[in-house]
Amino acid sequence: MTESNQHPLSPEKLAAELADQAVSAQEVAPSGEPDAVSPAVAPEVPSAAVQSVDHGVQVPLASGGLSAPITTTPRLASKADVLDDIAGHAPAVIELPPGKHLLDVADLRVAYPQKGMFAKPVEILHGVSIAVEEGRTMGLVGESGCGKTTLGRAVLGLAPITGGTVTFDGKDIAHAGRGERRKLSRDIQVVFQDPYTSLNPSMTIGDILSEPLGIQGISGADARKRVRDLVDRVKLPSDSMDRLPREFSGGQRQRVAIARALALQPRLIVCDEPVSALDLSTQARVLDLFLEIQQTLGVSYLFVSHDLDVIRHVSHRVAVMFKGEIVEQGLAEKVTEHPEHPYTQRLLLASPVPDPDKQAQRRTERRAHTAAMAAAAAAAAA
Repeated sequence: MTESNQHPLSPEKLAAELADQAVSAQEVAPSGEPDAVSPAVAPEVPSAAVQSVDHGVQVPLASGGLSAPITTTPRLASKADVLDDIAGHAPAVIELPPGKHLLDVADLRVAYPQKGMFAKPVEILHGVSIAVEEGRTMGLVGESGCGKTTLGRAVLGLAPITGGTVTFDGKDIAHAGRGERRKLSRDIQVVFQDPYTSLNPSMTIGDILSEPLGIQGISGADARKRVRDLVDRVKLPSDSMDRLPREFSGGQRQRVAIARALALQPRLIVCDEPVSALDLSTQARVLDLFLEIQQTLGVSYLFVSHDLDVIRHVSHRVAVMFKGEIVEQGLAEKVTEHPEHPYTQRLLLASPVPDPDKQAQRRTERRAHTAAMAAAAAAAAA
């Protein structure tokens, strides 16, 4: 982990922070049973040491099974960000796919300049490495503000890269010029998050879809035929070409955005939260469309989302990002169902499920996981 992204608290301050939030697991819940996972209640003496319990508490883990018995249960009801920070700085669990990759991002760093002559740039990505295989999907998941979109923008040449490489089909494109980027647009395209603002409201759908073709020198009958094929492929109404974006629903507008991305028959599409602005039923249809297109055309996706369920549905491999760093990366089934990294475990336990009983169990497991993490952090800092 980079020095600039380390936990801001010293071990002594962290121990005091945890001690201030600690409560005994002997506290009695409304049910009359000892409560080892309830929200934190600050002790009467803020400087008191972390309180211990007489019996061990075994904590259910996100990866299955139980932890070893613990003897302290400090809880941080209002300090979840502290625990996320602690979890995020555990050793990364990285498993890159073997063989040749279509896209290879290695030790990528992105920093944005600040105003002022002597202001230092703010580094957003701290040595990120991921790989996208031909015809497969790499899902990138993490909380809001962790740097997911910045990584996608860096691949597209829209973010200031200060270190590392972005290799596409064997060629480093990290610092490609405008002319080279125009050529790359045949192979790399993007679907943006908001279907309401990513389309020109004054252009018809036919014009929107034919614009990238014209830039690449494809016009006339060939362009019209390809546009008609695109409209059919994304299952839009046959009269869509002469209509304006405002005449379509959100899901239909996102289909237009997908068709525009497919116009030049790219090999890689960066999908930046493409379904987050849609309702659940529309999300499902759009995700199925992405999968159908991949099966038919063999296109690769770098799929960015904060929703683990969406990532699980579309991805072959998953990378988990926290504060500009990849903390876990591997096969989708393994990362989303049996994560090894503590931050990924917290992310999984925070994901809601529709069954009320399972959701109650997950909430209990998350609180217990929090208690175990706080205990380990307090013991390490003591």
